[in-house]
Amino acid sequence: MTVVYLEALAAIALSLSVLMAGAWVVQQRTGNSGWVDTIWTFSLGLVGAGSALWPIGGTAPNARQWLVAVLVAIWSLRLGVHIAIRSAGITDDPRYAAFASEWGATSPRRMFIFLQNQALGSIPLVFAIFVAARLPGGDLRLADYLGALVLLAGIAGEALADAQLRAFRADPANRDRVCDVGLWRWSRHPNYFFGGFGWLAYPVIGIAFDDPLSYPWGWATLLAPVFMYWILVYVTGIPPLEAQMLRSRGERYRDYQLRTSAFFPMPPQKKGVVT
Repeated sequence: MTVVYLEALAAIALSLSVLMAGAWVVQQRTGNSGWVDTIWTFSLGLVGAGSALWPIGGTAPNARQWLVAVLVAIWSLRLGVHIAIRSAGITDDPRYAAFASEWGATSPRRMFIFLQNQALGSIPLVFAIFVAARLPGGDLRLADYLGALVLLAGIAGEALADAQLRAFRADPANRDRVCDVGLWRWSRHPNYFFGGFGWLAYPVIGIAFDDPLSYPWGWATLLAPVFMYWILVYVTGIPPLEAQMLRSRGERYRDYQLRTSAFFPMPPQKKGVVT
């Protein structure tokens, strides 16, 4: 059994590496790095759903495998289409553009390395999907339905945050202002929070809580929410986006930072008014 899981880990790593190499080609040819996040999202969905349904020992996928595959496909399609529409309307993603400006002449090579590192960091996410789908016993349990609700809640919250931001930006009166409505009053990045929250679904599905030692691999699913939190809060999510917002919004965004939680939704502090 260990060999099967290690083989799956290697296949996941190779697949993500190839797909992110393709994202690099698209970015280099179009000059629009916004397509990087689009391809990354669809890549996670494709490899994740494929790994969930991959037959082991010649057996057909069971109900849990199908549930996990459908859940990751829904997540990927919703977010991927959203990012694709956004990318089609811009010339470049300001976060990646800032990296390219900093890297100068070495930008193509360093962007390739950056995207391969992104593929490497995504391995635990897809592996968690694979592990959750392989929990012994094909019949769905209460935990499986609960996991599905967790992921659907994450998708709904992320979609609501995206819709609120889109509506705010569509109003000409809000030009150069900081979005501070709806979920954005409680978190500076509610879309990231709900996106990360959804990954808790795989530990809920993949850990045998009634007999924790019966499926030790299930505990590997905890890597998914932990890595996603790390990626969003410390790597490619909040840090470059907030740096860009400070460049474009200045004191308005600093005021927003002072009174609004960065990630976890919390009541706003009364330390100023964004205008």
